[in-house]
Amino acid sequence: MQSYQDMVYSTAMRIVGNDAQAQDIAQDVFLKAFEHFDRLRDSPTIGGWLKTVTTNQCLNHLSRYRKRWRFFSEFQRPGGDEDDEPEIDFAVPDTLFDELAADERHNVVERALGRLPEHQRVALVLFHFEDMAYDEIARTLRISLAKVKTDILRGRVSLAKYLADARPSNDEPN
Repeated sequence: MQSYQDMVYSTAMRIVGNDAQAQDIAQDVFLKAFEHFDRLRDSPTIGGWLKTVTTNQCLNHLSRYRKRWRFFSEFQRPGGDEDDEPEIDFAVPDTLFDELAADERHNVVERALGRLPEHQRVALVLFHFEDMAYDEIARTLRISLAKVKTDILRGRVSLAKYLADARPSNDEPN
């Protein structure tokens, strides 16, 4: 448990964006691991198993507590095909945080992710941290492919703004 607790908690925190909920989910994941201890004890794939269970627990949690209304972007446009929309990629420059240490960068990104709306944060985390494809995210979250693309695009734009605001300014006097 000690070897994997940080990975399990950080995965849950990225997806649900709430400390108390992430702790509860991590606890549930380790209870499931305890139930399968005999099989997992010497397994070389325990890390992957824990990450998969954590992701699934988070998605189950979010679907249980998801708001009962639908976002406008989930509705299909009459006569429109969701595949007609071009995919737009928005990236943060690689040099944005060159002057920050790795642990500081990690904390800045985690705080910025926490500021995103749930639907954008979840889609971004599943795509960038869990390496899920758009169509797999759409199936997992039970939303349209267009909604996934929109949420990821808007999440990237918002995340870039938050990260730019968090960047230390070189113009500040010493």
